[in-house]
Amino acid sequence: MNQILNFYDDFSMSHSNKKNISIIYKIVFFTSMFFLIVLLIYYFYIQYNYGKDELLAEKIVDNFNISSLYSQNSNYEAINTSYSDSTKSEFSVIGIIEIPEIGINYPIISTISEEYLKISPCRFYGPLPNEIGNLCIAGHNYNNYKGFSRLKKLKLNDTINIYSLSGEKTIYHVYKKYEVNSDDFSCTNQNTNGKRELTLITCNNIKSKRTVIKAKV
Repeated sequence: MNQILNFYDDFSMSHSNKKNISIIYKIVFFTSMFFLIVLLIYYFYIQYNYGKDELLAEKIVDNFNISSLYSQNSNYEAINTSYSDSTKSEFSVIGIIEIPEIGINYPIISTISEEYLKISPCRFYGPLPNEIGNLCIAGHNYNNYKGFSRLKKLKLNDTINIYSLSGEKTIYHVYKKYEVNSDDFSCTNQNTNGKRELTLITCNNIKSKRTVIKAKV
């Protein structure tokens, strides 16, 4: 009789343990699903916001192209330099950067901030487009072929076109490509011997360094 009772107790405990384990599995499953849904919502929210920024950049470039087409003299200001967005403060555009080899065609924002970098490449340091000195332009590396993500694909002698607000186009040729530590800003040096130079900068998300592209006329 005692053996039967012991067997019953063991059976009851085993059944109870299985039930508890089943409940734990369900809790873990539904918790995992909840966090997965939250992550997906966050991902699509980021993509939606980035898409809006990309469309704004395209709109500015289109405005530049149309204005340049109908301008009648070299002193014509090719685009309205002030832009604003419902979620961003007003910013100014000083030109266009075009790199045919890697499909880049973006406005250049006059000053740099995290907010502006989400829209388009920004002037980090140096003169206005196509003036004497080393114009340094920084852009985000999103690892998705947007922004400056494809800079690392540039080769020596590839061309970079810079348009000023007057519509003037200057062609720069890549002569150097390298990486620096995140605290190394030697590439912004303005000693160009009275010539025009261009420096493009973006982050290398894998090595925590910066990719630098140097170009000259």
